[in-house]
Amino acid sequence: MIFTPSPMLLKLLYTRGSLHNTPEGVAFSIKNRLDTVRITRIDHVQIDGVKIGVEQIALDLGESDVRPATTFNADSAGYTLPVGQAATFHLATEHLKEGIHTVQVQFAADPFGDLSVEVEDAIAQQHENKTRIPRQDQDDYSEAAIQARQRFAEEFSGQEFKHLKHYSFDAHILQGNCEHFTGVAQIPVGLAGPLRVNGEHAQGDFLIPMATTEGTLVASYNRGIQVLNLCGGVKCTVIGDAMQRAPVFVFDDARGARDFGQWVEKEIDRIRPEAESTSRVAKLQYIDTYLSNKFAYLRFNFSTGDAAGQNMVGRATFAACSWILENYKGAPIRHFYLESNFATDKKASQINVMRTRGKRVVAEAVVKRDVLQQRMRVTPEQLAYHGQVSNVGAFISGANNNGAHSANGITAMFIATGQDVANVSESSAGVLYSEVTPEGDLYLSITIPSLIVATHGGGTGLATQNECLRMLGCVGRGTVNKFAEIVAGVVLAGELSLGSAISSSDWVSSHEQYGRNR
Repeated sequence: MIFTPSPMLLKLLYTRGSLHNTPEGVAFSIKNRLDTVRITRIDHVQIDGVKIGVEQIALDLGESDVRPATTFNADSAGYTLPVGQAATFHLATEHLKEGIHTVQVQFAADPFGDLSVEVEDAIAQQHENKTRIPRQDQDDYSEAAIQARQRFAEEFSGQEFKHLKHYSFDAHILQGNCEHFTGVAQIPVGLAGPLRVNGEHAQGDFLIPMATTEGTLVASYNRGIQVLNLCGGVKCTVIGDAMQRAPVFVFDDARGARDFGQWVEKEIDRIRPEAESTSRVAKLQYIDTYLSNKFAYLRFNFSTGDAAGQNMVGRATFAACSWILENYKGAPIRHFYLESNFATDKKASQINVMRTRGKRVVAEAVVKRDVLQQRMRVTPEQLAYHGQVSNVGAFISGANNNGAHSANGITAMFIATGQDVANVSESSAGVLYSEVTPEGDLYLSITIPSLIVATHGGGTGLATQNECLRMLGCVGRGTVNKFAEIVAGVVLAGELSLGSAISSSDWVSSHEQYGRNR
């Protein structure tokens, strides 16, 4: 870490709403939202202009580790505070009245040096919450903590849970993935395939795990896979890779925002090392600037290795913006927000269709006329014409996908392999295209412009999720593009199957036979 946090960003260290009275005095919390640092000195705390000396301060670092602030000043080694960890300041002073108070903390931390955090917070009236979910500060993933929550859930609901409570892994692996862990939702996993993928990263036959509760879903994808295999498989290509964070800078007028955007474009080579200082993996590709009113929206675009990278790029962009706030000498920046909603995280958007979020991947195949007629009971002409009609429906509805149901296959694979399932909102966007070839066969392709996948981090290392990734051969360094190609191939198989079922009027009868309608 080499960036210097600006005063505007330092305010974000303080945990709003944490100021409260204690039996011994007053307390509040600061959370490390920058990067791993080493606290080397505590100078003082000032509340409403009244200075509280270091001898009246103690820091609670969690797990019963409470230290007088004087020990930081006496020990040259300091204390390492990882990113994401909070420190609670306990002050031996008089209680504060209800209302707004100013809080200022002066301390030093390597590698930043002297830091000062100054904010306003309030002492609010405490309302007793009689119903609390049980948790243990020391080890909230212990059997005792989990069983306490299970009993609580049964007593609160008046129900007995026989299946929710049974699982086959050590709950401690869930730290960072699930809070208040109480049990598991057992989702059926069906197998489709094997699918033959002719990709640049995925080459060969792959057995496809699909976690779903929807009848006919696995059968439909399996049917499409069989047809693709009979025609030589599916060709898949990753054509783009970018993960974004989109901060916004607020100025007094549009001219200030415009000049700022021009400055950012000129300074990209100085901004890049600041962003990349936070990670060995995140690489800043480029920054798009979008101006509106008096706002400058910067869309930082990163490559993130095998991780999906939302947290990674947030951290990197935070560092870059801190440098920007310190070094921009033009019109004053009145406000700054790390995310402006312009990255459209967990939301479908046209900008992600156009500019890519996650992996931009294309799956394509030539489906032979005889195979299509024998297996799907449709002709290439029927499917191509059906596609034209469907395009009009997608257009007038404003849908983000002119295909049939890419979200089905993506969601089923996401759940099975430990992806962030909410990313289906972006990943479900698709551009389907078909044409009849000069030989009378069907060319079919789909572009998935914002497929957000990972083979490292998040839920990919959990017990059953990691087993499903291993089934696909997508564990280890450099496997994320392989996984993206497999997902895209599965999506194309599903489009072929459902499109054919609708064209041949088999759709309802299939659900009657295999689904819950029977």
